[in-house]
Amino acid sequence: MDSCMSYDLIVIGTGPGGYVCAIRAAQLGLKTAVVEKSPTFGGTCLNVGCIPSKALLHASHMFSEAAHALAPLGVLVDAPRLDLSAMMKHKDATVGANVSGVAFLLKKNGVDAFMGVGKLLRGEGGHQVEVTAADGGKQTLSTKNVVIATGSAVAPLRDADGAPIEIDEKLLLSSTGALSLPKVPENLVIVGAGVIGLELGSVWRRLGAKVTVIEFLDRILPGFDLEVARRFQKILEKQGFDFRLSTKVTRVARAEGAVTVSFAAVDGGTEGVIGADAVLIATGRIPYTEGLGLAEAGVTLERGRVVIDDNFAANIPGVYAIGDVVRGPMLAHKAEEEGVAVAEILAGQHGHVDYKVIPGVVYTMPEIASVGLTEEEARAKGAPVNIGKFPFTANGRARAMRETEGFVKIIADAATDRVLGVHILGAGAGELIAEACVLMGFSGSAEDLSRICHAHPTMSEAVKEAALAVGKRAIHI
Repeated sequence: MDSCMSYDLIVIGTGPGGYVCAIRAAQLGLKTAVVEKSPTFGGTCLNVGCIPSKALLHASHMFSEAAHALAPLGVLVDAPRLDLSAMMKHKDATVGANVSGVAFLLKKNGVDAFMGVGKLLRGEGGHQVEVTAADGGKQTLSTKNVVIATGSAVAPLRDADGAPIEIDEKLLLSSTGALSLPKVPENLVIVGAGVIGLELGSVWRRLGAKVTVIEFLDRILPGFDLEVARRFQKILEKQGFDFRLSTKVTRVARAEGAVTVSFAAVDGGTEGVIGADAVLIATGRIPYTEGLGLAEAGVTLERGRVVIDDNFAANIPGVYAIGDVVRGPMLAHKAEEEGVAVAEILAGQHGHVDYKVIPGVVYTMPEIASVGLTEEEARAKGAPVNIGKFPFTANGRARAMRETEGFVKIIADAATDRVLGVHILGAGAGELIAEACVLMGFSGSAEDLSRICHAHPTMSEAVKEAALAVGKRAIHI
């Protein structure tokens, strides 16, 4: 079937960036449609990423707390027993509720939805998007503007000969397969010590797996503050993680229901082999732009990313891109902000994203949250900085909750006292970082933060004390 419908805006992809962009555009009066190749809305984040992983992180943390953390509080219970199928049911229900919520919001805001693979076609005085449904049927939609919001895919891992290592989601897993294992692996090898690997490693380590992490770099969590990453590595090692840093995978071999991973030191030194029940490939993600007809339509790509200007516009008039397919961190909330901004620009408003205030969170236990410059980045810029730190061991609420691991670190310009970066390692860090984001969004100083009254006793007092410490005025340490 070939029919033609006309829109002001068509968004290809309904992950956090895409569906938010479509809703905001509809709110502003633009006739809007979305195209989604999967059976459900929400993209990787809602279906096989952020949401299901957080459901399992929370559930596995509760299991671990019941097993190890209640007795010191005077709560005596029998050793917990794992019902993995029930835990997976909780994860699936969480995903289902969020996905259904997106469908409701699109319908509520009058956004038309077309399920199928979208392909950009050049049209006279505008653009056309060809939608190919799962049954092979095609529709052609006309639009003045197109936003590419198709997200990212798992980056492939290659062996020593350069051949890609095939992911089968049974023995060799991507993050998708690691969210749906039918049983707890006895030995899990994770290739990559980034956010995804450490989060999913935490899930299965809490449930009983022996976790070994192989990382090419000489540190974990590249891109995060080095002091925070080093402290966090020690915490994870106490939890049972085994790290092989400055190490590369040279070969992965499947056997009967098991895998062997050959590795070697990056400098050519130590070599070895590890046996595992499963291997998680967590070496990053790459922009998903294949099959969209972008190159054929003349859209400029650079290493798979759509090249955009400061208004999210590609080189072809009427084509825009946001989220993981453009420059910047691959974060759902960054994509959301870009989605809102481009919708407002298309409606004649002044959409804007402050890229200096994009927080990042690692949802392990303890959590890590970061916004702005790391200490290394700040010092590399050459201007003097002042740094204030405050440990959770000196925080009354943290002591009461037995959550004293970690600290707050604030980096401020030495001349102006403007806060340049905030880094938190501790329980609830992902919530605590919001205060720093608001402060930095208004170009606030460490003194501004230190003079705001914080409720006592709360974990947030550690943030205030770190701000006081910038000026060497901390009270409780």
